[in-house]
Parts: sequence; structure tokens; C-alpha cells
Amino acid sequence: MSLSALCKLFGYTRQGHWRHVKEHYRDEIDATALLGEVREIRKEMPRCGTRKIQVLLEDRGHRIGRDRLFSLLRSSGLLVHRKHYRVVTTCSKHWMRKYANLVKGIVPDRPNQIWVSDITYVEVTESGKRMFLYLSLVTDAYTHEIVGYALHDTLDTYGPLKALHMALAEYGSDGLAGLIHHSDRGCQYCSQDYVNELKAYGIRISMTDNGDPYENAVAERVNGILKTEWLYHTRLTSRRMAYETVRHIVHLYNNERPHLSIDMRTPSQARAEAGPLNRRWKNYWALKHATRQQPTSEEDRPEPHAAGCVVDAALPWCAAAVPVS
Repeated sequence: MSLSALCKLFGYTRQGHWRHVKEHYRDEIDATALLGEVREIRKEMPRCGTRKIQVLLEDRGHRIGRDRLFSLLRSSGLLVHRKHYRVVTTCSKHWMRKYANLVKGIVPDRPNQIWVSDITYVEVTESGKRMFLYLSLVTDAYTHEIVGYALHDTLDTYGPLKALHMALAEYGSDGLAGLIHHSDRGCQYCSQDYVNELKAYGIRISMTDNGDPYENAVAERVNGILKTEWLYHTRLTSRRMAYETVRHIVHLYNNERPHLSIDMRTPSQARAEAGPLNRRWKNYWALKHATRQQPTSEEDRPEPHAAGCVVDAALPWCAAAVPVS
């Protein structure tokens, strides 16, 4: 069958067929040239992402759309994938007793009302070998002050217990009346040694109901601040350097860095306060859900909890204060 007959059969003209073939070859040539340029760029910058490459290609006279460039690199196996290092620090599948969550719906209004504890990791490269140390933190949920911390090599109870001892030494038993200690359900916090230490000081024990980070949001937030604002940008080359760096950033966090969640005070300044502190951020999740359930009468409207804040008791305690301005 002739080419003319085939084109007629599929509703094309001969001119249209050859135009399509030429465009296909031209696209193949353009793609080959672009991929060559991308490989040249990657020789100097092997982790250069697609959006940056698009700008560099334009500087070299190659104009290409973002989506087409992504498709081209994807089909050629040249997309750069982010490296995610996730270090598991919580093991909640154990036989030890797990305690109930006592802090649901509670918005702390004074220091030493609720302490929250958690463990995160610190990456260290020593003698060319990458390893992880573990950072245990005890934080006051009202002031957001780190009241105890410890850097340790393993995930046993020693590290969290050392951080707890630092916090207890700071305040002693006299200033801890009514204190609740809140944590996840990790084996370190459920261990007999840790539980006995809390009970010896008359501290009530509270734990998350499940793995939801919102149930221990203050502790999770402190972890994130220390890592994203300091640790991720610091190359630690020895254990000694890691210890000194952690000590320094905890001091800066407690005494120099103002916090939106405590009315732009530092945690050490907030320690002298009592009563609700104005939070200068907006909880967009809470505001979105609040608009769906507007009160039907004046009697249904909640009482103001603080100037500029409304308490939503349905939210976790750590996210209950919702700024409205």
C-alpha cells in the first residue's frame, strides 16, 4: 500500500505526515542537546535541581518549559531525588505499662504545670564516619523553656533520665506541686527507672494515646527548631563538638530567641509570667474547622481565654489556643 493511501486511510495528508516526522526528529535533536547541557551542568553541581537547571539552560540560550523539562529528565533518569534520613527514636511496641493522656484540653497557665519530653537525633561525622547521637529534652509546656537535656550514644533509659535529673535539680521538689510529665509511649519513658523517678517527686505521668505528633506538639516543635535553625547548618566533627554545640544552642534558645507562641518573649522571660500568654501565630487548621461549626446563639459562644485568644477544647492541649487577630 502506498504512502498516499495510508495517509488517506487515517485522515492525514502526505504533507502533514512529513511535517510530523520532521518535528519529531527536531524534538529528538533538541532533547539530545538539552540532555548534553544538563550533564555538563551536573558535572560541577551534581545535586542541582530541575528548576535551577531551567534557569541555567535559559542563560545558555535554551528555552524550555518547566513541565517539559521535568518530563525529559524523568524519562532520562536524571531527576534528583531528595535524600531523607529518618532515625527512629521511639519504640512503643513493648510490654511495659502505658499511661493515659492527662493533658487533653489543658492549656497551661503557669510554669511547672506540664513538662513534655522527647528524643531526637544529632548527626555527627567523626573521622569520615557518619553516626548519630541522641538528644533527650525536657521542656516546660508553658514557657517553652528547655529545662533539662542530655546528649547520649544509645537509646536506652540513661539519656532521658539524665535530662530529667537536670530538670529536677533546677527546681527541686518544692516547686513541682501538681506537675504533669507528658511524653510519647517510648520504652525509655515507660521503663521502671524513669517511672520510679517521676513518682518519687510526686509527678503525675501522662502519655500520648497514639503516634499522632499533635499530642506532643510542643516537644516536636522544640526538636524542629533546634535542628532546622541550628543543627542542620552545623557540621559536627566530633562528640566533644556536638556536646559544646548543643549546650550553646540550648542557651540561645532559652535566653536569646523570642517565640511567637509566648508573646515574643524568650523562655527565660516567660518563666516569670503567670496566666495565659498571647500566641502571635494563627492556627489555620483550627480556624478552618471553627468556621464550619459556628455557635447558634450567644449562650453557645465560648468565653475568651485570653486577650486575642479563644480556647478550643476539642483540640489537643498544645494547639488549643487559637489567635484570632
